[in-house]
Amino acid sequence: MSVKRVAIICGGRSSEHPISCISARGVLGAIDRDAYEPVLIGITEQGQWVQLGSADEFVTGSDGLPYVPKSTQVLNIDVHGIKDAQGKNLKIDLAFPLLHGAYGEDGTIQGLFEMADIAYVGSGVLASAVAMDKTFAKPIYADFGLKVADGITIHEREWKNNKALERAKISALGFPVFVKPARSGSSRGTSKVKNESEIDKAIEEAHKHDPRAMVEIAIVGREIECAVLEINGKATASILGEVRVHEPHEFYDFAAKYLDGSTSFDVPANIDSDIARRISESAITAFEALGCEGLARVDFFLSRDGQIIINELNTMPGFTEKSVFPMLWQASGKSYSQIISQLCESALSRPRNVVR
Repeated sequence: MSVKRVAIICGGRSSEHPISCISARGVLGAIDRDAYEPVLIGITEQGQWVQLGSADEFVTGSDGLPYVPKSTQVLNIDVHGIKDAQGKNLKIDLAFPLLHGAYGEDGTIQGLFEMADIAYVGSGVLASAVAMDKTFAKPIYADFGLKVADGITIHEREWKNNKALERAKISALGFPVFVKPARSGSSRGTSKVKNESEIDKAIEEAHKHDPRAMVEIAIVGREIECAVLEINGKATASILGEVRVHEPHEFYDFAAKYLDGSTSFDVPANIDSDIARRISESAITAFEALGCEGLARVDFFLSRDGQIIINELNTMPGFTEKSVFPMLWQASGKSYSQIISQLCESALSRPRNVVR
């Protein structure tokens, strides 16, 4: 088998830029170089595409996290592929877009790859866009028999026109509630609201990330996660893991996930085997309901009275070796390197004659 050139694409214009760089660093260190030749491509926060020699070229931001550096050697992508600053085609066989959040996990870059006729890892245009937008994904989950949290959507336009009315809608749900951007990840812009006085700040924070804010009742229970991997064209669920968030955090926010080590994971999750089976089946149902491909991490709440409530599905979850998705699959018997190879193989085997 000839060695395939794989573009490891990271960074991007979303608030999850540094997490993407960390994911790319992990994949570069673990990809099977006998089968794949990685080409590191970074997208700056301003949207420039640049080729990097290695992850050592990332710059460290004021938050201590890695970022794609600016460069005068800007790449170009068009219907003929990805080209360097001199116009030479990089001859990429496969794109591995390790991009989280807007402009990467939302169908936009997937559409670009479709136009350029480049195979890529992960879900297609529609599945990526719908999964990213929680307000569109929730009704689909419900149509497929999955339980979702009660909630409403607050559009920025409606909020500015009549804050009193929108506050009343939120208060009618009861407190506490969670306020989050409709399209964001890593809990960016998410707040827990305990009373009416905290509504304005939470809505305005969410609207910094998206013009639509989703407000949901808080679920009292456990957070259970399942990693779905497409193997030989079939969606397969990993064993389950449980997220445990420790003080001072009240929920699984950005700092708890990435910065201060206040989160622990139980792998496997210590839950009844029948409930575990139902959650695994629900994860596959969600994956297939949205038409996902390649991979996804599906997050659930297990309420105190035993209800299984889907929280969200991530089509490109955090992908460092220590991230939940690889961790769950490593516990299920696949190494980090094997997971990467499986994703590349699945992407290369898909038909290219239809838009995904």
